[in-house]
Amino acid sequence: MSVGSAPGGALLHALLLAVVCSTALAAQSRSAAAFELFGLKLWAPSSDEDADTVDPLRYTVTIEAPDADEDIAEKLENASALKDDEERPVSGSLGLLAKARGDRDQLVAALYADARYEGVVTITIEGKPLDDLPPDAEFSGPQPIPVVINIAAGPKFTLGDIRLEGDAAGLMSADYGLISGGDASSGAVLEAEALIVRTLKERGMPLAEVTDRQIVANHTTSTLDVTLTVAAGPAAGYGNTTVEGTEKVDRNFAEYMTGLKRGRQYSPEEVDEARDRLLALEVFNSVTLKEADKLDADGNIPIGVEVSDRKPRYFGLGGTFSNTDSLDLKGYWGHRNLFGRAEKLRIEGAISGIGSKPSELNYNAGIMFEKMIGPASKFFAGVKTVLEHPDAYEHFSVKANTGLSYELDKQQTVSAEVALDYSEITDPFGEHKYLIASIPLQYVYDDRDDRLNPTSGFRVLTSADPSRDIMSGAAFLLLTGEGSAYQSLDSASKFVLAERVAVGSIVGTSLQNVPANRRFYSGGGGSVRGYGYKGIGPKDFTGQPIGGLSFFETSLEMRIAVTDKIGIVPFVDAGTVSNMSVPNFSDVKVGAGVGLRYFTPFGPLRIDAAVPFNRGPDDPHFGIYAGMGQAF
Repeated sequence: MSVGSAPGGALLHALLLAVVCSTALAAQSRSAAAFELFGLKLWAPSSDEDADTVDPLRYTVTIEAPDADEDIAEKLENASALKDDEERPVSGSLGLLAKARGDRDQLVAALYADARYEGVVTITIEGKPLDDLPPDAEFSGPQPIPVVINIAAGPKFTLGDIRLEGDAAGLMSADYGLISGGDASSGAVLEAEALIVRTLKERGMPLAEVTDRQIVANHTTSTLDVTLTVAAGPAAGYGNTTVEGTEKVDRNFAEYMTGLKRGRQYSPEEVDEARDRLLALEVFNSVTLKEADKLDADGNIPIGVEVSDRKPRYFGLGGTFSNTDSLDLKGYWGHRNLFGRAEKLRIEGAISGIGSKPSELNYNAGIMFEKMIGPASKFFAGVKTVLEHPDAYEHFSVKANTGLSYELDKQQTVSAEVALDYSEITDPFGEHKYLIASIPLQYVYDDRDDRLNPTSGFRVLTSADPSRDIMSGAAFLLLTGEGSAYQSLDSASKFVLAERVAVGSIVGTSLQNVPANRRFYSGGGGSVRGYGYKGIGPKDFTGQPIGGLSFFETSLEMRIAVTDKIGIVPFVDAGTVSNMSVPNFSDVKVGAGVGLRYFTPFGPLRIDAAVPFNRGPDDPHFGIYAGMGQAF
């Protein structure tokens, strides 16, 4: 099938088909393939497949592309459904004909996606060209039926004359990747078209669209001339927002949570944020927002929202392991939509130190409640009790808190709460009881591209926790800051450099007046690997850590994706804890090692092994840590 000079209609059809082909190509490249192990074919089609297929007909495929380089040859093979499904029978001769015709369209689209507009695809079945076969052709020869695909790829085209007309006349085509002599692939043209429409929509014009296209392939010069005419339509505000598809979430609440206020000027970015906001409620499996195709009587654009509900209840079990900290297990149960407006209730409990003496096991349990009170604001409250026996102290406490958080924008969040914490603590300074009232304040900036496995961006967290012990009258201020940054070193994000720095200080009182569980410690799987949990910092005369008034930690990782599922992570951590309010860096501990990552849809599974560089007499010889998620 050849591609010749033509006005936009036929060529545009192929351009659109190229996008479909590229999507199918990606899906096919991820599909499971049969392979042979010790003479046995695993996951290969069995005779059961023949039984499930009406009039099963088997075939073989040969792809011939003599003028194609290795790259385009691989793309063409991946685009061929005939080749991908070669081990599966089709349903009779009609099924083979239909598959062959669809394959030809997909292969032409793959050529267009590589800017090859002179490509010729010829398919023969039993030696007969596809176009010469009647619609009711029968293939009665011995199976498998031979199918040959011959592809003349032709030269690669570049962009020639480019014109933007209509309401796009004032735009620069180069800003959208349309440059004379540049990439003429179907994907590049369609992407530019979408970006041009997006630009006009960002000016408040929701009905912007391409009204005419002239796309002509010039075979003499191997160039593609592109003319796009765009109509912006009038500027408009938001009309009514209507939600469909939910049975468990209050529709009025869902409409309110979009934050799309009637009459405010339309913005596609705000529409995207509204979708993200609804998904963040965690009560919907899917959310789709779509503008109407015309304005309402008031000149506003109605917004339709289609959602599907998630199951409201959930539960789970998890755990972490370290040779220095033993085994930790936790479980939780939750409800995502308690009263119909995305109210969250979560009950959780954990046991840590499994493997040590029963009297040294650590327990904690809590109940938490959250309620959205606006598109950007959330109320939260909780009660938590803890009984733990780290080396540094013995600790029992019951804490209650309540507060509000507010999203300043997509990246920035602030929160404030009030908390009351009763605790009984035994540490090297003796036995104490505390009743701490505090007002924790927090600011977070987060523009990471992925919260579970970031490859770019950074996150900054700062907090201030003014506290007062009602029993003793001691008052102090706990300050912390943490920043992490991520940078891909290649276009495919196979190599990602990750860095983390954290610092903290307690001011206003002496170390003895600060409850042991509020002092700073360092060491362990989420801190300085290679050292024991809370094992870094000042110690008493028996060698037990007593915590400090300040700390500093830093980590550096090189995250290397070996495959789509497996990664390795060399890392170096360092940290210090001081009994003064400012870190003095007199005793910095350094650990280094390597980790293994297994990537899942829920985040990477992590195993890290590390050794301490400047090991003290009470430090372990090495540390092994396992858990869920990246170290930071």
